[in-house]
Amino acid sequence: MLEVLILFPIAIAALSLVTSHYQFRSWLLPISSGLHLLLSVLLAIGWFPATGEWIGLDALSRLVLITTSLLFFGCAIYAVGYLDIRRDRGNKVMVPCLLIFLSAMTLAIVARHLGLIWMAVEATTISSAPLIYFNRNRLSIEATWKYLLICSVGIALAMLGILFIAYSALGGGSPVCLHLDTLLSNATTLSRPWLHAGFVFLLVGFGTKMGLAPLHTWKPDAYGEAPGLVGALLAGGLTSVAFLAILRGVQLMTAAGSGDLARQALLGMGMFSLLLAAIFMVRQPDIKRLLAYSSVEHMGILAIGVGIGGMATFGAMLHLINNALTKGGLFLAAGNIQRAYNSKNISEIRGAMVTLPISGTLFLAGFLAITGSPPFGPFISEFTILRGIFGSDRMVIGMLVLLFLAIVFIGMGATILTATQGEPAEEPPQFQDRILLYISPLCFMLLILLIGVYIPEPIQAALHQAAALLEVHP
Repeated sequence: MLEVLILFPIAIAALSLVTSHYQFRSWLLPISSGLHLLLSVLLAIGWFPATGEWIGLDALSRLVLITTSLLFFGCAIYAVGYLDIRRDRGNKVMVPCLLIFLSAMTLAIVARHLGLIWMAVEATTISSAPLIYFNRNRLSIEATWKYLLICSVGIALAMLGILFIAYSALGGGSPVCLHLDTLLSNATTLSRPWLHAGFVFLLVGFGTKMGLAPLHTWKPDAYGEAPGLVGALLAGGLTSVAFLAILRGVQLMTAAGSGDLARQALLGMGMFSLLLAAIFMVRQPDIKRLLAYSSVEHMGILAIGVGIGGMATFGAMLHLINNALTKGGLFLAAGNIQRAYNSKNISEIRGAMVTLPISGTLFLAGFLAITGSPPFGPFISEFTILRGIFGSDRMVIGMLVLLFLAIVFIGMGATILTATQGEPAEEPPQFQDRILLYISPLCFMLLILLIGVYIPEPIQAALHQAAALLEVHP
């Protein structure tokens, strides 16, 4: 069934290429992603066997799979309405590329072999590049090439890290094998210098895809020029997949007895990401580039949570869900606002809550959620991470995190409040809210609100199991 989960989106992508009906091609997205979500849930709860040497599910991959599949389903519903009003661009490229992107992310999530993970993450780069170029203008082609070049260099460094890990097995006298389960069981026999070097390259390589600073330079351009639904999938889905790939390295380092070194590296990159995001979000006039720097910030928070360990690791697992769904809602709402004003700069956007009552309100609610305001889910996850920081007597780190979060709140608030409040221009808007274009961000915001008020017991258990995998010592 895992093979079906990976392959059937590719089969639907092939079908989309041969069908001539525009609307039918668009509706293939929510139909296939709905089936993907249903099958993912059934696999996650154990209805079908989900273990194997090459592909399989553990607590970490279950969490990322459900989150990514849910986000994609919401974006697929949005895509039907979006592609209907963008018939000038067509959907014969976007639909198959989105489905192949879903297949590649799924393979990266369920892979139990480091080489297979690398191949799948590279496939996400290739399949998502045409999506960034969807608007076909000078800025979008520049963003696409920057995305391809930077991420390809990063993924090449990740390959070097995988080779170093293989050599660590050879140097330690273990069988040379890149199967994750074999590596974990033989972790104490691996050559430490080669293993450490391999993890550093994995962190840099997959950290480029994740968008950790200073490896984030493709993000502002790609997120700023891609359609809103593509930005949502990159910021909430692709980053979660890349984070999972890094966590596989953390698992290996922890099993080998070098977990502290891996956590220190994550903590350092996380703090730098938070600092850089805070600086660049102040007086940022472009609402989509603002969300790109917000993504850098939250990748830093995820890295800090795992870097601290203990309770903060649980908070990071919860924050992975919160970030994906909140970013999804924000990017989809931002896309609606950009369409109404034909701009994404606050010099031309005023009174979005008047022009687009639903999308504007959702954008404002998303700002409150993503900055950790109660009662939304990110407040709970960020508070849990902070409890872990102060509980481990990292007072300086905790105070710096609070300072950076305060700067982010002020900088982001200045831009988003300017865009959503006030009176709109006298010209009538070119676009009005449509149900297919606001139902997904609305549902995402409701889910984030629910998580902030009450975390269901099955989700709590899944989060604890995922965090426990990262705390296993030899």
